[in-house]
Amino acid sequence: MKRKTLILGVGLLALAAFLGWRFVRPLNIFVVAPAFERPVDTSAAPAVLGDLKAETCGECHAAFYEEWRTSMHSQAWTDPYFQADWQFDGSQQVCKNCHTPLDRQQEHRVLGFRDDEKWDPILAPNPDFDPGLQHQGVTCAACHLREGRILGPYGSESDAHPVRQISSGNQVCIQCHLVGGERWDTFFRFPPCGTVAEIRTGGDEPTTRIGDIQEVDPATLGCVECHMPAVERPLVAGGEPRLTRQHLWRGGHDLEMVRKAVEIGFERMSGKSDRYRLTITNVGAAHYVPTGTPDRHFVLSVRLLDQDGALLAEEERVLKRTVMWRPFIVDLWDTRLPPGRPRSEEFKFSGAALDRAWTAEAVVRYGLVEEARLKRIGYQSEEPTTYEIYRKRLPLGDPRAG
Repeated sequence: MKRKTLILGVGLLALAAFLGWRFVRPLNIFVVAPAFERPVDTSAAPAVLGDLKAETCGECHAAFYEEWRTSMHSQAWTDPYFQADWQFDGSQQVCKNCHTPLDRQQEHRVLGFRDDEKWDPILAPNPDFDPGLQHQGVTCAACHLREGRILGPYGSESDAHPVRQISSGNQVCIQCHLVGGERWDTFFRFPPCGTVAEIRTGGDEPTTRIGDIQEVDPATLGCVECHMPAVERPLVAGGEPRLTRQHLWRGGHDLEMVRKAVEIGFERMSGKSDRYRLTITNVGAAHYVPTGTPDRHFVLSVRLLDQDGALLAEEERVLKRTVMWRPFIVDLWDTRLPPGRPRSEEFKFSGAALDRAWTAEAVVRYGLVEEARLKRIGYQSEEPTTYEIYRKRLPLGDPRAG
């Protein structure tokens, strides 16, 4: 009996120690795939690309350069929230391989790895490091340079520079936006940064647990078709007009892009002033909305206002993905918007506020990050992290008239 008690006690202590370690260990939230385990090799870059900076490409491709300057890709490294979040999470080198994808953008070279999961790289000083190039984030060569060749939708052997044709621009997108999470200790469908994994591939459910980009047909994804609108124009000044794509990559940081992604309706239920329905549908994205980091969310609110527009009562619903990160990563629930499926939320009011209400108002806001996350990482944003995408009022009439 004593022996069994001793064994049980030792087992419980071991389990407690293991779970304790799981709460303090470095948190690896995705699998480091071959596509982004190292930065892009620029050693064989064509001489015409010069210093690889966007301005150099912009000397000939001015329209593309001006669009890129307005994009989040150009801020992939300098964005202050990314910097705060990255440093809070331990400044992992692998994040640089997507936020500063060229080897010349990184202070160190990756010589190899100390672990099979490739989260602990062996680094050495990089004599070719260019801090100015680093600050350009996802710059032109980050997408258009591979194995010493310039990539593009049109193949060419021009004197300016040869271009190797790619069948789909989405081939480039999935280098960073397709992230797998299949590990023994993870129990979620797809990790952050894994937007491509949310896109349906013919069935009712999104693609899950993708570990290799070879499992996805890029032509079916629709990334560039949505985030890089087509436009007829010359590739270079004075050139022949042809179908090109704008280098804008608008997404969650853009108010109008989010508005276009959803359709919202607000109504009083069965003519009763105490009950309302707010319906929101993802009509513009093949992936969930919001996507990317789980911090992104919608806040749906319905409020009652008095004759002067003063707030009497308010009810809120938050649509988001909720993940338990420790001791194991587990998807708890997900109320975000899958493609094409309407989500209706009902709001009911009662009491004195209802008796004084002249107007019912619905407001929908989009949040890039939760306040709790900002406080946890110690970041104070200079720009708003939420913005309004919808507002509608329904007049109720004089409450005294009944």
